[in-house]
Amino acid sequence: MKPKIYLAPMSGITDLSFRLISREFGAEQCFFEMLDAKITVCDHPGSRRPLKTIEKDTPIAAQLVGSDPCVMLDAAEKLTTLLDITFLDINSACPVKKIIKKGAGAALLQNTAMLGKIIHTLSSRLQIPITVKLRTGFDKRDIKQCVNTAELCEANGASMIFIHGRTRSQGYSGIIDYESIKAVKDAVRIPVMGSGNIFAPLMAKKMLDETGCDGILVARGAMGNPWLFRNIEHYLQKGETRTRPALGVREKVLAKHLAYIEKYNDMTDRNKAGYIGKVKKWYLKGDVSFSQTGQT
Repeated sequence: MKPKIYLAPMSGITDLSFRLISREFGAEQCFFEMLDAKITVCDHPGSRRPLKTIEKDTPIAAQLVGSDPCVMLDAAEKLTTLLDITFLDINSACPVKKIIKKGAGAALLQNTAMLGKIIHTLSSRLQIPITVKLRTGFDKRDIKQCVNTAELCEANGASMIFIHGRTRSQGYSGIIDYESIKAVKDAVRIPVMGSGNIFAPLMAKKMLDETGCDGILVARGAMGNPWLFRNIEHYLQKGETRTRPALGVREKVLAKHLAYIEKYNDMTDRNKAGYIGKVKKWYLKGDVSFSQTGQT
């Protein structure tokens, strides 16, 4: 079966402009940016900004972060009323301190009873699949605990598991723990998607080969590199790597991305200028082959 290749939800990154340019280069399934359940329920000023979409921005999923099953359900019901989402993901992986302090994100790895309750509450009340994003541990690697958490997710109604191959304490640095991802894949019957260091086709194949997972979640690797999706698919089918597009090609794609930002992003002029500067840096950074295999 053809492995699934999804664009991950990234706060402040995977807005409509980012998703549209990614879809043009092969990203079929995308996510809205990560959504805070409390903010979503309270309808805070600006809370609907991340929900901007258009007809061709599909299929699309949403990801909620929170720690209260009732609030998570209220937010989920609101989202499914407003949007046609293919599935809803529960974030149990975010390592950001302000999220951890709320008992949400990766903090749920230390409160698996609450995680199970959230999954059960949403999966029993909603008509769409509920998935879960995990990490391999909180402060340290623990394969047995990682597997136990995954099995708890499945038992409470999760339809799929996304697992980032690092602990919460690692953040986004250090080597990927393929062994733990493989252990989860071997232990559960639901699909498992691997995440972490998918910056190049060879790293995508390494994730699939070493874990046996059903697909991959591309995150930072797609920043300024939307063609990564097609290059991964090409490499998996043909075994051929492609070099980075020439500067002129990247500049044309960048120009289209910037045009999407101008058209769809509701920002102040100052914030938009800062965001455009960041996007330009993604596309115009130093030349590195897409066949790069080094971990970062």
